[in-house]
Amino acid sequence: MSNHTAVVRWSRSDQKFTDNQYSRVHEWAFDGGIQLRASSSPHAVRLPFSDPSAVDPEEAFVAAVSSCHMLTFLYLAAKKGFRVDSYVDEAMGVLETIQEGRMGITRVMLHPKIVFSGDKLPSGEEIENLHHHSHEECYIANSVKCEITWSI
Repeated sequence: MSNHTAVVRWSRSDQKFTDNQYSRVHEWAFDGGIQLRASSSPHAVRLPFSDPSAVDPEEAFVAAVSSCHMLTFLYLAAKKGFRVDSYVDEAMGVLETIQEGRMGITRVMLHPKIVFSGDKLPSGEEIENLHHHSHEECYIANSVKCEITWSI
């Protein structure tokens, strides 16, 4: 078992707040020292109360799923003796209405483009198996209930 921490900071400043006209911009600070500007998505909260240049929770969720899958894939590929030169994923999450009118991310679609080199190159079937096992072993995928797919 290990613990993972993040500090989320928001302050009202001089805004009234009770009129719902307040900034959703806040900060995420992680245990390694990185700090990020965060906000609600402008799809959820209109400008100027959100900041489209900041990371929103939905984007962070999709990035976490993609990052975990990638890190697991790289680990498994190295164990199999496949040399990966690069891995780029343009992941996309779908936020839509789920049960009882609530919203949720129902799907995360991974679109990894992977470049291999060396004497031992994986077949298409071996790449698919690596993705399958990466999904099974990914901590984030094991923690969520939405569908996660990939296309190679």
